[in-house]
Amino acid sequence: MADMGTFRSAVTEWAAAGATGIPAQDLFDRESVHTAVLLEGPSDAAAVDAMAARHGRDLAAEGVCVLPMGGAMSVGRFAALLGPSGLDLHLMGLCDEREQDFYVRALRRADAAPRDLFVCAADLEDELIRALGVPVVTQLVEAEGESRQLQTFLQQPAQQGRLAQQQLRRFLGTKSGRKIHYGRVLVDALAPHDVPAPLEGLFAAL
Repeated sequence: MADMGTFRSAVTEWAAAGATGIPAQDLFDRESVHTAVLLEGPSDAAAVDAMAARHGRDLAAEGVCVLPMGGAMSVGRFAALLGPSGLDLHLMGLCDEREQDFYVRALRRADAAPRDLFVCAADLEDELIRALGVPVVTQLVEAEGESRQLQTFLQQPAQQGRLAQQQLRRFLGTKSGRKIHYGRVLVDALAPHDVPAPLEGLFAAL
């Protein structure tokens, strides 16, 4: 039996190639994976994995594939491959508000009901920053040894006049791998009652 990483890689390659007609058993035992959580990118996956760890859950062992798609525009291909017309998995998703209609259309085209789609106002990082508050997130950035980088960033002309929350959100996206790293850091810092509604809803449905 393949592990979840092998399954995830196979599906990603399958979607990139635009392949069709590969039977489910060639990729994974249907009894071992029953749900796919479609995420835009790896920072969302890092946050979901961190939340699973907080709950003491091993999603892969539960048959749940957390699948970053490499961009929201890929949801149509992944939904077609993984939904009722493909591997017949239960599809769930976490997306940004601006992508919601696109996700809904893609899921419906794949005959997958969009009832388990959870929507962030701007993106998941924005939800996490609002949940924690600017002072706490700033302290977390400093604790990660990036105080100087943050201060340099805040002095840039393009950041003047922006809200502090917008500045922090932009800062997280300015360096490769930073959003992934802070996806875990911010989730780990959440108090139980501060978990953003989209993330809480996703885990309540899993």
